[in-house]
Amino acid sequence: MFKKILLFLCLLPGAILSASGQDRYEKLDSLMEVYVRSIRTEDEDSKAGEADYMIGAASDSATRQHIALWLFDYYKESRVMGEEAVAIHIYDRWFADGTVPMRSEFDEMDAKLFADFNRSSLIGMQAPKISLFKPCRGRRTVPEDGKASMLWFFDTSCGKCRVEAEVLPSVLEKEAVLPVTFYAVYAGQDRKAWRQFRRSFKVKNPLVKVVHLWDPEIDSDYLRLYGVISTPKLYMVSSSGEIIGRRLEVENLHEMFGLAKIIEDYLDNE
Repeated sequence: MFKKILLFLCLLPGAILSASGQDRYEKLDSLMEVYVRSIRTEDEDSKAGEADYMIGAASDSATRQHIALWLFDYYKESRVMGEEAVAIHIYDRWFADGTVPMRSEFDEMDAKLFADFNRSSLIGMQAPKISLFKPCRGRRTVPEDGKASMLWFFDTSCGKCRVEAEVLPSVLEKEAVLPVTFYAVYAGQDRKAWRQFRRSFKVKNPLVKVVHLWDPEIDSDYLRLYGVISTPKLYMVSSSGEIIGRRLEVENLHEMFGLAKIIEDYLDNE
Protein backbone atom coordinates (compact mmCIF):
# COMPACT_ATOMS: atom_id res chain seq x y z
CA MET A 1 0.00 0.00 0.00
CA PHE A 2 2.85 2.39 0.79
CA LYS A 3 4.18 1.94 -2.77
CA LYS A 4 0.82 2.98 -4.18
CA ILE A 5 0.55 6.15 -2.13
CA LEU A 6 4.20 6.96 -2.91
CA LEU A 7 3.41 6.73 -6.61
CA PHE A 8 0.44 9.04 -6.14
CA LEU A 9 2.58 11.59 -4.29
CA CYS A 10 5.19 11.50 -7.06
CA LEU A 11 2.59 12.08 -9.79
CA LEU A 12 0.60 14.70 -7.88
CA PRO A 13 2.77 17.78 -8.68
CA GLY A 14 2.85 16.94 -12.38
CA ALA A 15 -0.88 16.42 -12.54
CA ILE A 16 -1.47 19.84 -10.99
CA LEU A 17 1.19 21.84 -12.83
CA SER A 18 0.58 20.41 -16.31
CA ALA A 19 -2.54 22.54 -16.81
CA SER A 20 -4.07 25.75 -15.59
CA GLY A 21 -7.48 27.10 -14.54
CA GLN A 22 -10.37 24.68 -14.22
CA ASP A 23 -8.53 22.17 -16.42
CA ARG A 24 -5.68 21.95 -13.92
CA TYR A 25 -7.68 19.41 -11.93
CA GLU A 26 -8.79 17.13 -14.77
CA LYS A 27 -5.60 15.04 -14.71
CA LEU A 28 -5.65 15.07 -10.92
CA ASP A 29 -9.24 13.77 -10.88
CA SER A 30 -8.32 11.00 -13.30
CA LEU A 31 -5.35 10.07 -11.15
CA MET A 32 -7.49 9.95 -8.00
CA GLU A 33 -10.11 7.86 -9.78
CA VAL A 34 -7.51 5.27 -10.72
CA TYR A 35 -6.01 5.33 -7.25
CA VAL A 36 -9.19 4.87 -5.21
CA ARG A 37 -10.23 2.02 -7.48
CA SER A 38 -6.86 0.37 -6.93
CA ILE A 39 -7.42 0.25 -3.17
CA ARG A 40 -11.10 -0.79 -3.29
CA THR A 41 -10.38 -4.17 -1.68
CA GLU A 42 -8.63 -2.60 1.32
CA ASP A 43 -10.52 -2.11 4.59
CA GLU A 44 -12.12 1.22 5.42
CA ASP A 45 -9.45 2.21 7.95
CA SER A 46 -6.78 1.83 5.28
CA LYS A 47 -8.83 3.83 2.78
CA ALA A 48 -9.30 6.59 5.35
CA GLY A 49 -5.55 6.68 5.96
CA GLU A 50 -4.86 6.88 2.23
CA ALA A 51 -7.37 9.74 1.91
CA ASP A 52 -5.55 11.64 4.65
CA TYR A 53 -2.25 11.18 2.80
CA MET A 54 -3.71 12.45 -0.47
CA ILE A 55 -5.32 15.50 1.12
CA GLY A 56 -2.28 16.32 3.21
CA ALA A 57 0.04 15.97 0.20
CA ALA A 58 -1.37 19.10 -1.47
CA SER A 59 0.94 22.09 -1.09
CA ASP A 60 -1.69 24.80 -1.60
CA SER A 61 -5.08 25.30 0.00
CA ALA A 62 -7.11 25.30 -3.24
CA THR A 63 -5.72 21.93 -4.33
CA ARG A 64 -6.13 20.52 -0.83
CA GLN A 65 -9.78 21.60 -0.85
CA HIS A 66 -10.34 20.08 -4.29
CA ILE A 67 -8.84 16.72 -3.28
CA ALA A 68 -10.78 16.63 0.01
CA LEU A 69 -14.08 17.48 -1.69
CA TRP A 70 -13.50 14.97 -4.49
CA LEU A 71 -12.74 12.17 -2.04
CA PHE A 72 -15.63 13.09 0.26
CA ASP A 73 -18.09 13.08 -2.65
CA TYR A 74 -16.67 9.85 -4.05
CA TYR A 75 -17.01 7.89 -0.81
CA LYS A 76 -20.30 9.53 0.16
CA GLU A 77 -21.93 8.39 -3.08
CA SER A 78 -20.11 5.07 -3.38
CA ARG A 79 -22.28 2.00 -3.86
CA VAL A 80 -19.58 -0.18 -2.26
CA MET A 81 -21.09 -1.10 1.09
CA GLY A 82 -19.09 0.33 3.96
CA GLU A 83 -17.21 3.03 2.06
CA GLU A 84 -19.45 5.77 3.47
CA ALA A 85 -17.38 5.36 6.65
CA VAL A 86 -14.46 6.88 4.74
CA ALA A 87 -16.55 9.93 3.84
CA ILE A 88 -17.45 10.39 7.51
CA HIS A 89 -13.77 10.15 8.45
CA ILE A 90 -12.88 12.80 5.87
CA TYR A 91 -15.61 15.09 7.18
CA ASP A 92 -14.50 14.67 10.81
CA ARG A 93 -10.79 15.02 10.05
CA TRP A 94 -10.77 17.84 7.50
CA PHE A 95 -14.11 19.66 7.26
CA ALA A 96 -15.75 19.65 10.70
CA ASP A 97 -13.33 22.13 12.30
CA GLY A 98 -12.76 24.18 9.14
CA THR A 99 -9.28 22.84 8.38
CA VAL A 100 -10.54 22.55 4.81
CA PRO A 101 -13.54 24.70 3.83
CA MET A 102 -16.62 23.30 2.16
CA ARG A 103 -17.86 24.81 -1.13
CA SER A 104 -20.69 26.67 0.59
CA GLU A 105 -22.68 26.87 3.82
CA PHE A 106 -25.34 24.66 2.23
CA ASP A 107 -22.78 21.99 1.35
CA GLU A 108 -21.39 22.24 4.88
CA MET A 109 -24.83 21.62 6.39
CA ASP A 110 -25.46 18.75 3.96
CA ALA A 111 -22.12 17.12 4.83
CA LYS A 112 -22.77 17.46 8.56
CA LEU A 113 -26.22 15.94 8.13
CA PHE A 114 -24.77 13.02 6.19
CA ALA A 115 -22.11 12.37 8.82
CA ASP A 116 -24.43 12.70 11.80
CA PHE A 117 -27.13 10.51 10.24
CA ASN A 118 -24.76 7.69 9.26
CA ARG A 119 -22.08 7.49 11.94
CA SER A 120 -24.22 5.36 14.32
CA SER A 121 -24.98 2.55 11.88
CA LEU A 122 -21.78 1.73 10.03
CA ILE A 123 -20.66 -1.79 9.11
CA GLY A 124 -19.16 -3.58 12.12
CA MET A 125 -20.90 -1.41 14.71
CA GLN A 126 -23.38 -2.69 17.26
CA ALA A 127 -26.82 -1.94 15.88
CA PRO A 128 -28.49 0.88 17.86
CA LYS A 129 -31.38 -0.29 20.02
CA ILE A 130 -34.65 1.50 19.26
CA SER A 131 -37.96 1.24 21.09
CA LEU A 132 -40.86 1.17 18.62
CA PHE A 133 -44.61 0.73 18.86
CA LYS A 134 -46.42 -2.46 17.94
CA PRO A 135 -49.62 -2.21 15.84
CA CYS A 136 -52.03 -2.54 18.74
CA ARG A 137 -50.35 -1.54 21.97
CA GLY A 138 -47.06 -1.63 23.80
CA ARG A 139 -43.48 -1.20 22.66
CA ARG A 140 -40.78 -3.49 21.39
CA THR A 141 -37.05 -2.84 21.53
CA VAL A 142 -35.18 -3.93 18.40
CA PRO A 143 -33.01 -5.51 17.24
CA GLU A 144 -33.36 -8.21 19.87
CA ASP A 145 -30.34 -9.87 21.45
CA GLY A 146 -29.30 -13.27 20.19
CA LYS A 147 -31.34 -13.16 16.99
CA ALA A 148 -30.21 -12.48 13.43
CA SER A 149 -32.43 -9.76 12.06
CA MET A 150 -33.20 -7.35 9.27
CA LEU A 151 -34.56 -3.83 9.66
CA TRP A 152 -36.50 -2.44 6.72
CA PHE A 153 -37.57 1.19 7.01
CA PHE A 154 -40.31 2.01 4.51
CA ASP A 155 -43.24 4.28 3.74
CA THR A 156 -46.40 3.26 1.88
CA SER A 157 -46.27 6.54 -0.08
CA CYS A 158 -42.75 5.78 -1.36
CA GLY A 159 -42.66 4.37 -4.90
CA LYS A 160 -39.47 2.35 -4.45
CA CYS A 161 -40.81 1.00 -1.15
CA ARG A 162 -43.91 -0.28 -2.92
CA VAL A 163 -41.76 -2.02 -5.52
CA GLU A 164 -39.60 -3.61 -2.81
CA ALA A 165 -42.73 -4.67 -0.90
CA GLU A 166 -43.86 -6.56 -3.99
CA VAL A 167 -40.63 -8.54 -4.38
CA LEU A 168 -39.30 -8.85 -0.82
CA PRO A 169 -41.65 -11.67 0.29
CA SER A 170 -40.66 -13.95 -2.59
CA VAL A 171 -36.96 -13.11 -2.14
CA LEU A 172 -37.12 -13.84 1.59
CA GLU A 173 -38.97 -17.08 0.92
CA LYS A 174 -36.26 -18.16 -1.51
CA GLU A 175 -33.07 -16.76 0.00
CA ALA A 176 -33.47 -16.95 3.80
CA VAL A 177 -31.27 -19.86 4.87
CA LEU A 178 -31.19 -19.18 8.62
CA PRO A 179 -33.74 -18.02 11.20
CA VAL A 180 -34.14 -14.25 10.91
CA THR A 181 -36.54 -11.68 12.31
CA PHE A 182 -37.65 -9.18 9.68
CA TYR A 183 -38.61 -5.86 11.28
CA ALA A 184 -40.78 -3.87 8.88
CA VAL A 185 -40.62 -0.35 10.34
CA TYR A 186 -43.25 1.98 8.92
CA ALA A 187 -41.89 5.52 8.63
CA GLY A 188 -45.19 7.14 7.70
CA GLN A 189 -48.13 8.55 9.64
CA ASP A 190 -51.17 7.00 7.92
CA ARG A 191 -52.47 4.30 10.27
CA LYS A 192 -55.02 3.05 7.73
CA ALA A 193 -52.43 2.69 4.97
CA TRP A 194 -50.14 0.88 7.39
CA ARG A 195 -52.95 -1.53 8.38
CA GLN A 196 -53.60 -2.35 4.73
CA PHE A 197 -49.90 -2.94 4.17
CA ARG A 198 -49.66 -5.33 7.12
CA ARG A 199 -52.51 -7.39 5.73
CA SER A 200 -50.84 -7.78 2.35
CA PHE A 201 -47.18 -8.25 3.36
CA LYS A 202 -46.81 -11.97 4.08
CA VAL A 203 -43.70 -14.15 3.96
CA LYS A 204 -44.29 -17.89 3.64
CA ASN A 205 -41.01 -19.11 5.06
CA PRO A 206 -40.87 -20.66 8.54
CA LEU A 207 -37.35 -19.28 8.98
CA VAL A 208 -38.57 -15.69 8.63
CA LYS A 209 -40.57 -13.98 11.36
CA VAL A 210 -42.10 -10.68 10.24
CA VAL A 211 -42.65 -8.03 12.93
CA HIS A 212 -44.47 -4.80 12.07
CA LEU A 213 -43.53 -1.66 14.04
CA TRP A 214 -43.67 2.12 13.84
CA ASP A 215 -42.84 5.27 15.77
CA PRO A 216 -45.14 8.09 14.59
CA GLU A 217 -43.67 10.61 17.05
CA ILE A 218 -40.08 9.52 16.26
CA ASP A 219 -39.30 9.32 19.99
CA SER A 220 -36.77 6.56 19.32
CA ASP A 221 -34.58 8.85 17.15
CA TYR A 222 -34.44 6.10 14.52
CA LEU A 223 -34.15 8.65 11.71
CA ARG A 224 -30.71 9.73 12.93
CA LEU A 225 -29.56 6.41 14.37
CA TYR A 226 -30.25 4.53 11.13
CA GLY A 227 -29.83 7.37 8.66
CA VAL A 228 -33.42 7.27 7.46
CA ILE A 229 -33.26 10.52 5.52
CA SER A 230 -35.21 8.77 2.79
CA THR A 231 -36.87 5.38 2.34
CA PRO A 232 -36.43 2.52 1.82
CA LYS A 233 -33.48 1.60 4.03
CA LEU A 234 -32.52 -2.02 4.66
CA TYR A 235 -30.05 -3.34 7.25
CA MET A 236 -28.90 -6.82 8.24
CA VAL A 237 -27.77 -7.53 11.80
CA SER A 238 -26.07 -10.68 13.10
CA SER A 239 -27.24 -12.50 16.24
CA SER A 240 -24.37 -10.81 18.10
CA GLY A 241 -25.92 -7.43 17.30
CA GLU A 242 -23.30 -6.39 14.74
CA ILE A 243 -24.37 -4.58 11.57
CA ILE A 244 -23.21 -6.73 8.65
CA GLY A 245 -25.21 -5.06 5.88
CA ARG A 246 -26.50 -1.52 5.32
CA ARG A 247 -28.05 0.41 2.45
CA LEU A 248 -28.92 -2.99 1.00
CA GLU A 249 -30.82 -3.54 -2.22
CA VAL A 250 -33.11 -6.52 -2.70
CA GLU A 251 -30.72 -7.99 -5.25
CA ASN A 252 -27.98 -8.06 -2.57
CA LEU A 253 -29.87 -10.44 -0.31
CA HIS A 254 -28.59 -13.68 -1.82
CA GLU A 255 -25.00 -12.71 -1.00
CA MET A 256 -25.98 -11.22 2.37
CA PHE A 257 -27.74 -14.37 3.55
CA GLY A 258 -24.69 -16.36 2.51
CA LEU A 259 -22.48 -14.04 4.57
CA ALA A 260 -24.92 -14.12 7.49
CA LYS A 261 -24.89 -17.94 7.44
CA ILE A 262 -21.09 -17.99 7.63
CA ILE A 263 -21.13 -15.51 10.53
CA GLU A 264 -23.82 -17.38 12.44
CA ASP A 265 -22.00 -20.71 12.00
CA TYR A 266 -18.85 -19.08 13.34
CA LEU A 267 -20.67 -17.62 16.36
CA ASP A 268 -22.26 -20.99 17.10
CA ASN A 269 -18.87 -22.68 17.12
CA GLU A 270 -17.07 -20.13 19.32
